Amino acid sequence: MTTDFDIIIVGAGMVGSALACALAPSGARIGLLERELPPSFDPAQPPDLRVSAINYASIELLSRLGAWPRVLEKRACPFRQLAVWEKLELPFSRGEFDSRFNRTCFDAKQVDQAQLGYIIENRLIQLALLEQLEQYPNIQLITRNPLVQADFGQQPPRLTLEDGTTLIAPLVVGSDGANSRIRQWAQIGQFADAYAQHALLATVEIEPPQQDITWQAFTPTGPLAFLPLADVGGKSYASLVWYHQAQQGPELLGMPDGEFLQAAQTTFPRELPPLKALVARGSFPLVKRHALNYVKPGVALVGDAAHTINPLAGQGVNLGFKDVASLARILLEARQHGEGWGTLEVLQRYERERHTANQLMMNLMDLFYYGFSNSIAPIKLLRNLGLAAASLAKPAQRPVIAYALGLRDSLPLPAFLRERVPNLI
Repeated sequence: MTTDFDIIIVGAGMVGSALACALAPSGARIGLLERELPPSFDPAQPPDLRVSAINYASIELLSRLGAWPRVLEKRACPFRQLAVWEKLELPFSRGEFDSRFNRTCFDAKQVDQAQLGYIIENRLIQLALLEQLEQYPNIQLITRNPLVQADFGQQPPRLTLEDGTTLIAPLVVGSDGANSRIRQWAQIGQFADAYAQHALLATVEIEPPQQDITWQAFTPTGPLAFLPLADVGGKSYASLVWYHQAQQGPELLGMPDGEFLQAAQTTFPRELPPLKALVARGSFPLVKRHALNYVKPGVALVGDAAHTINPLAGQGVNLGFKDVASLARILLEARQHGEGWGTLEVLQRYERERHTANQLMMNLMDLFYYGFSNSIAPIKLLRNLGLAAASLAKPAQRPVIAYALGLRDSLPLPAFLRERVPNLI
């Protein structure tokens, strides 16, 4: 059996589902492939391990796609402050975190906003987008029938499913994650570089009340981060990010829950609320990847299939949503002018718009990461002076916050998404 589409999106995660939502009102025939859909939302269930910090540019996109109200109906935790500091090991400080010298804090009030962003479980964003897609009869969601082969040697590309079904479309979009098979089948190379550290994620129950701040602390052994999560059933939760050397991973994962909580309470700054229980934990290597090209005739990459970034500043999915805004706009404008979606001329407009921008953000995160991940005395002095200056220079913080939140660099949206929507944030 053969099925024709105008576009096939491989991967119905947050980014792939958002792209389908953006293109669906055009009436295009869309095939959306996902091996297995996420479990439904249970409001009594503790927060998931995988969460994202969603900025204003992403909220704007989700709002205009109609998915943001669905996210808020589930749960999301706003944060109004973001703090960054470094552990000083000066004789007078006895190794404690000395807020007089090494702390800077950004506040939503500095950019006239109610909050800086939201910490949200990835699954809930994906579910909200999938729910929004249900209203479109032109979208065919294909699950439990895995993709086994993609042939980009002919145009239009042909995909083969496990049951032998053939799918044909002039454009296939790979939104199938960091180990994208679409990228591999299209023979698009990538640059990859592993960082020395791994990141351990832990979802923990904390002593209430919930905080409205997310913070990152830099220590000689690596960064530590606290992200507040939505309350569930009267209990408060948080996500902890603990950077560590690769050899420490099995030890941290193998600790009994109580011992792990004690280790976290001792290692993290004293600002960490008392930890009451461990919900889940997991560790993953940190690898920077960037596709050498985002497009070829008949194929385009978005989100993690195109780029993975150090999670230090939580920009990963926000960059993916910018990919969506860019690609959707370019494809819909091409459709209006009678241009084929799979042509290299059309797809290269997207690549030019996003490849350099994503590379710049990756370079900035590397500068931040490596600048704080060493103990060279002159560099330590410079970065602590920088944090002190940032704390004192409040007016200079405003453009930095605006950029980080996506208030200054939002990409133009497709025409049908430019209509005003209620202020949902």
